[in-house]
Amino acid sequence: MAVRNTFYQFHGFSRKILVSGSNRSRIMSACRYKTTDAQDHKYNPKSLIEGTHSLVDDDKPHFPGSWKSRYVDKLELIKPELHEGIPTYRVLNWDGDIVNPKEELKLGKDLILKMYKSMVKLHSMDDVMFNSQRQGRLSFYMTANGEEAIHIGSAAALDNEDEVYGQYREQGVLMWRGYTLDEFVDLCLGNEYGHGRGRTNPTLYGSKELHYITLSAPLSTEMPQAAGYAYALKRSGSKNCVVCFFGDGAASEGDAHAGFNFASTLEVPVIYICRNNGYAISTHSYEQYHGDGIAARASGYGICAIRVDGNDMLAVYNAIKAARDIALSESRPVIVEAMTYRLGHHSTSDDPTTYRTDEEAAYWGRHHPIDRCRKFITKKGWWSDEEEKTWYKETRQMIINSMDRAEKKLLPNPHEIFTDVYDELPERLKQQSESLQRHLKEYKDEYPDLTKFHME
Repeated sequence: MAVRNTFYQFHGFSRKILVSGSNRSRIMSACRYKTTDAQDHKYNPKSLIEGTHSLVDDDKPHFPGSWKSRYVDKLELIKPELHEGIPTYRVLNWDGDIVNPKEELKLGKDLILKMYKSMVKLHSMDDVMFNSQRQGRLSFYMTANGEEAIHIGSAAALDNEDEVYGQYREQGVLMWRGYTLDEFVDLCLGNEYGHGRGRTNPTLYGSKELHYITLSAPLSTEMPQAAGYAYALKRSGSKNCVVCFFGDGAASEGDAHAGFNFASTLEVPVIYICRNNGYAISTHSYEQYHGDGIAARASGYGICAIRVDGNDMLAVYNAIKAARDIALSESRPVIVEAMTYRLGHHSTSDDPTTYRTDEEAAYWGRHHPIDRCRKFITKKGWWSDEEEKTWYKETRQMIINSMDRAEKKLLPNPHEIFTDVYDELPERLKQQSESLQRHLKEYKDEYPDLTKFHME
């Protein structure tokens, strides 16, 4: 098998590594349990607890805290800088060529074009919504610029009934599953048709029908929840898994440890997908951790891991497909670290020019995941420059039309801020609601915007 030396400059991981093409079964070979001297040793904690084996005096370290250990008589510290970095799996190079011919996915023209067009549609939506926020038409927004391949590549590889816990930048997964542009815009504008009905931050999407858990703003709270949901699916005998997205910054939170450890010890079918874009808002990855990214932490929890080029839509698809196979067939968690770069602002409240250079952003802009996929499908003869211009124009107009429709819709009645928490409204909330009603009636001239609310 040909092996190629390369140097990946993802900010979450920058080191010389070995990259080789391999099909899905070979990608995951390192994740499957292999028979080694340590694992073949019959004195592991589980067998002892179950009473199937007992300890004997054979001068081996049977400490319950590490059943894979062995004795040595030379004192040596384990230094991380002496270990080779985890390789980054890819299918396409930056020119859109298949690196290894055996690696080309048998997805068919129609599916790959659907995936590509979905990335473009996502990019167009983000562009219009970002500019709309700058115009004062909505209060807040977060784009996925530069990370589109992670959204669409993973969404296409999953079953649509796999439960998804997002962080706050995975709108492409919802789009792939059928969440409409009107639904996106209605939620972000907070009108009465948005599923949050004006009571949640813009971009905190959710859909019970599409198996996408409504997002919450605090970092990494979804990670232990995902482990718990996966445990419930395991107990119920479900054929689906749980997928949990998080960022490299979220991996520094305590909930990340809790989620990984619960998932490992409970042996549940959950895929943790890390979008390692090199920055936690303005904090560079080097200031967050000095280890080899996020995937390197997996072995400490006894979890399988894959590091994938998150700017390569086909590689992401392959990695997630393989991770799902392992999660379901062996009922165990998998960490997929998707290496990428956040080209846009962290949010509309952020100014990335204060913590990164224009040169750095321009470098990654030249290697945009949409551009890489477009080169691939163009060389295949599946896409043309004219189709490109037409689709960009159509998707942009779609979202503009959705914005125009959403802005004509009324906002929810202000009294709805008191509802949908309690089955029966407590007396204190009834008093507050009545107080608000009296206030708005008495001072209605001070609130000219009330005409925008559904007051009936």
